[in-house]
Amino acid sequence: MAWIDNLFKLMSERKASDLHMTSEHQPMIRDSGDMIPLEGVPKLSKDQVKQILMEICPERNKKQYEESWDTDFAYALEGIGRFRANLFVDRYGPGGVFRRIPDKILSAEQLGLPAAVLRMCEYKKGLVLVTGPTGSGKSTTLAAMIDHINANRKEHIITIEDPVEFVHPAKRCLINQREIHQHTKSFAVALRAALREDPDIVLVGEMRDLETTRIAIETAETGHLVFGTLHTSTASSTVDRIINQFPAEEQEQIRLMLAGSLRGVVAQNLLKKKGGGRLAAQEILFVTPGIAANIREGKTYQIPSQMQTGARYGMQLLNDALEKLVKADSVEPMEAYDRSIDKEDMAKKLLALGFNVEQAQAQAAHEAKTVAKPAAPTSSAPEAPKPGAPATPGWKRPG
Repeated sequence: MAWIDNLFKLMSERKASDLHMTSEHQPMIRDSGDMIPLEGVPKLSKDQVKQILMEICPERNKKQYEESWDTDFAYALEGIGRFRANLFVDRYGPGGVFRRIPDKILSAEQLGLPAAVLRMCEYKKGLVLVTGPTGSGKSTTLAAMIDHINANRKEHIITIEDPVEFVHPAKRCLINQREIHQHTKSFAVALRAALREDPDIVLVGEMRDLETTRIAIETAETGHLVFGTLHTSTASSTVDRIINQFPAEEQEQIRLMLAGSLRGVVAQNLLKKKGGGRLAAQEILFVTPGIAANIREGKTYQIPSQMQTGARYGMQLLNDALEKLVKADSVEPMEAYDRSIDKEDMAKKLLALGFNVEQAQAQAAHEAKTVAKPAAPTSSAPEAPKPGAPATPGWKRPG
């Protein structure tokens, strides 16, 4: 067993989302959105951190790490789950961040996905995007959507990921999951190849460059259903981000293509839930003829107002989703306000519910107290590796 497996077990016990390891620092976990040091595990030297990381790093990634000082891979621990790893180097030395991916894919019902989001799984062709900041649960939502299709349709699904996170067992669909650098060279290469592999549905883990974005739109145009992700916070900014990736002389053509191929956008944010844990607030856009015209004519600034009147289609703005969570007593009003993009509108919505944002901010400033969150439990925390004295049978003195 690798030494870091002990920390992964602690993560699982706390239902923490991430483990952070930085040289000359105490390992920390992210629990319900907060960073908490792992009590009982002391600061680790850069040699210790490197040895811990290299113990689980695949050979192909070790070379990449030595050459570029960054690498991504997936790591599986039986009975606990899978972890998406990113290794890096900073001014302290080697470091790593590990995102926990549950063993089982949460269903749409378990996640509480709105019915409008599931309607996007019924399309036969077009582009559907799930967006949001890093750590907002995009992969979890997409996995639930693919699982819903897997259970209800008879299709061929190809996923292109870096790395493969959720593993989809065959249900009613045939699913081929390809990992960048292990099964294919790049998103763009895999996406072009997918067109020759008789797909019905293609999932692109990240539309991170112009070429991948272009091929994804072309794939959606040619009669396939394409799912993708972007790091954007709202539906309208998602459209702008895609168009602005392209040179000015191409943007008019891309607007035409996007107006014809984009079917929907789910822009997601995670909030701290009352009583612990986190839940998602989702802005939902369906591309109606009116919104398609906005995209085509370069009037994306009009999309939010179109969404306000599009509730009958299942559309909702982020503030509407946040307001529903506050009404349901699922999140604190200030948590909803902090996650809002249009804060002036959100403050008005909260005031209508009897909560005054300005008064709450003034009270918080007056109190000015820092409340320390309890450290993670230490019952099963592993002893830190000591130079010359291995913490586990597999431990070797660094260097």
